[in-house]
Order: sequence, then structure tokens, then C-alpha cells
Amino acid sequence: MQYHVDGELVPAEEATVSVRDRGFMYGDAAFETLRAYGGRVFEWETHADRLARTCRALSLDHGLSESDLRGRIRETLDANDLEDAYVKLSISRGVQPGKLSPGPVEDPTVVVYVAQLPRGGRESSGGEPVWDGPATAAVVETRRIPDAALPAHAKTHNYLNGILARLELSEETDEALMLDSDGNLTEGATSNLFFVREGVLHTPSLDGPILPGITRRVVLELAESEGVPVEEGTDDPADLRDADEAFLTNSTWEIRPLAAVEGAEDGESVELGAGPVTERLAEAFDARVERECYE
Repeated sequence: MQYHVDGELVPAEEATVSVRDRGFMYGDAAFETLRAYGGRVFEWETHADRLARTCRALSLDHGLSESDLRGRIRETLDANDLEDAYVKLSISRGVQPGKLSPGPVEDPTVVVYVAQLPRGGRESSGGEPVWDGPATAAVVETRRIPDAALPAHAKTHNYLNGILARLELSEETDEALMLDSDGNLTEGATSNLFFVREGVLHTPSLDGPILPGITRRVVLELAESEGVPVEEGTDDPADLRDADEAFLTNSTWEIRPLAAVEGAEDGESVELGAGPVTERLAEAFDARVERECYE
């Protein structure tokens, strides 16, 4: 494997950054997790916009154009002969004096990491799946950091909140569902949450401390086009008790059914799973990927 580090393709074993890099020292960096299908980065413009918003929130003026960043991703995919892949693009302020207050960005660190994934789209069911099966989740004690403390829309290297949440899980559980300071559902450590009740698709509102996931946005667009009613609002864990079906979304999992949630009702496990709405949206998602990336 070869990765892209500061403008150069280097073998994986040589892909390193300085111990004085602010991304390493303080988590002072922005990143995006993307998915390539058929050699095309899915929803690139939306990812690029979110990356720009994160950098603005961090006052990280890296000076790199969108076309430059996209070109580095393209070079990394080509160098590894990958068409269907996981892609992570990271940007930090680079090496600066070892103090908390950042200085102007003179030499940003830019890293592109890739890994092979199965084909997506309508033919994905005939090959190796990205996930082994429906996910299991648990409502954890670790609370989501309030937006006033750390902007929820900013996707940064500071992922300690999600790590602490995942540390609460058993080995058999896939995802940690976090609550806000008022005890309302927010999101998973690396995913957005959806559930269906009486034919209505529910998801926590972005008014709460929730990362605006790219796949989340695509699902909402697909729901509108498919005529599925949607409610973005405030829900507590007990609201999952009466759900007919549920799923999690992120760029890698796409739409992953949620089989069960621990702690959604008095500490007990609630059985959920896929259903007609989940399957309908998953089919629509595959069709969109097929149309936009493979055809």
C-alpha cells in the first residue's frame, strides 16, 4: 500500500508524521471519511463542504484548493489500483511550537489513507459485505459533548468522546449510542441513528449535538423522494422501545440495520431489526450509488 503524505506518495511503512504535529499532540486537525465506488468519490462536494466548515471552526486556514485535495485522493487510489475503497483525508496545522495556542498555518500536514472495500451499488449483495450482519448497540453512560463546548458539526481528530463511549461496550456490541446532557438520543460513536415507528422515519435533530453525517443527509433525501414521512426531533431511549425497525448510517456502513439496543428500556435489550422502510431506503441508496458512480 501507498499513502499520500504532504504531497508525496510513500509506502505505508514510511507514511509518518512528526511527533510535534499538532494533530498528534492535541487532536488539532480536521478529517473526512469518504467512500469510493467504481473509482469515484461518493458525495465529494458535500464532504468537501463539511471539511471546509470544520476548518473554519478550527480557524485552520490550510490554503489548499478543493481540486488539490481531490487530486491527492485520486492519486492515492490510482497508486493502489483501487476503485472501491475506504478513504480518509486528514489536515492538521502541521508542526508548530509546543504550546497550546496555535500560530498561522505555514506548512499543513495532509494525509490520504485508503483501504480496499467490496463493490457497492446494486451488485453489492452478490459480493462480500462491508459488515458481517445487522448491528447491535448499547446506550452508554458517556454523554455527547455539548455543542457549546466542542462544535458538533466539526469532524476533528479529537475523538476521545467516541472512544470513551466505545470502551463501555462488550466485545459483541458494535456501536455506542450516546445521549446529550438532558438524556436525549444523539448519535452513535461513528454513526447516525434512524428508527421507524408506524411508517414514520425518525432521527435526532441537528439542533442537538449531532454530526451532520453525509450518509444521513442522503438518506433524508431518499426518504423524501420515496415518499417516506420523516420527523427530525428530540427522542429519549424509551422511544426506541416502540420502534418497528432501526438502522445506523455512516460512509462505510451505508445503511446498516440495527438488530438490538441494550439500555433502551430500563437497562433491558430491545429487539429491533430491518423492515420494509429500511429495505426500501437501502435499495434506493444502492440505486443512487450505481447511477452516480458505476453507470
